[in-house]
Amino acid sequence: MTNKNVFNPALVNDYIVQWLRDYATQAGVKGFVVGISGGVDSAVTSTLCAQTGFPTLCVEMPIHQAESQVNRAQEHIAQLQERFPGVTGMRVDLTPVFESFKKEVPTSPDEKAYFLSLANSRARLRMTTLYYLAGIHGRLVAGTGNKVEDFGVGFYTKYGDGGVDLSPIADLMKSEVYALGKFLNIPESIQLAAPTDGLFGDNRTDEDQLGASYNELEWAMREQEKGKQADAYTGRELEVFTIFQRLNRANRHKMEPIPVCVLPEALR
Repeated sequence: MTNKNVFNPALVNDYIVQWLRDYATQAGVKGFVVGISGGVDSAVTSTLCAQTGFPTLCVEMPIHQAESQVNRAQEHIAQLQERFPGVTGMRVDLTPVFESFKKEVPTSPDEKAYFLSLANSRARLRMTTLYYLAGIHGRLVAGTGNKVEDFGVGFYTKYGDGGVDLSPIADLMKSEVYALGKFLNIPESIQLAAPTDGLFGDNRTDEDQLGASYNELEWAMREQEKGKQADAYTGRELEVFTIFQRLNRANRHKMEPIPVCVLPEALR
């Protein structure tokens, strides 16, 4: 399960930075807002935004967050502020808001659905916060999703971390995000950390939830793009390919435009 595509981080970096700069200029906005999680995707996205020269607000939004995630987020924001004069950092503690929300909504006898709904609510509270800050500062919310998450397995919260104005790294595989992160000198603690969405208040990783690593899912996504079918594989490859296909089908509603019921002319 290896990928042999040639990836030039320097050229990709320059292309995305110019794309961001052009988009912001044409939109007439004053800069960017990025949610910082302590993971590689948000670190790379915020660094790309910072390179445009537009003001970039990096927002840490803990909700019962693990200390390791908080430390990585803070380390990255501090480093970015040292490197780029247009970067500012902000901490918005959403834990009290989340706890108030939990008190006002009903629970569910379906424990799995209940905790998943609460986890997604965390992401949606963060989205609301980012858009509030973007609104008062006249900026765009930059998304942090990569290609495997956004268009492969749909591993994000609809109208949560999926609610953004533009997506700078959504055409990059996870391995390419890591390569770009290394090129950009993001903190080593982030480069080495196991990917996690941090939505459950524990130490579960993305791989724990997905059942496969990003390298495996990236392989499966490339294989599906070639038109391959599950009967071409055995063993772990078959298991991974099956996981990818299942998640891709289940989360298709996140990847496609919102369905619109178009009335026939006879009903107008």
